Amino acid sequence: MAHTFAELVEKQRAADEAYARVRQLQDAYGPPTQTKWSAQQTTTWETAWRAWRDLARDVQAAVTAYAKQEGTPRQEVEARVKEAVRHGTPNEE
Repeated sequence: MAHTFAELVEKQRAADEAYARVRQLQDAYGPPTQTKWSAQQTTTWETAWRAWRDLARDVQAAVTAYAKQEGTPRQEVEARVKEAVRHGTPNEE
């Protein structure tokens, strides 16, 4: 599947937001080894964690495909995507 650079940036943003949600839940619930989480808390955290994991996996696959399509080293594409996310620039094409 062909991806544009802007799509990669949006995918990375979504993954970053999902990770922030996981961290927010961990902060709210406390460390699971020190605080007994309710069944609902555990389910909520696991759902958020799976969403983040799936989005992160999708980003990695898209970056790999884009790098191959562009003939650019994968690490370079990943660094450019993260830089674009950090500075709020969605387009690079």
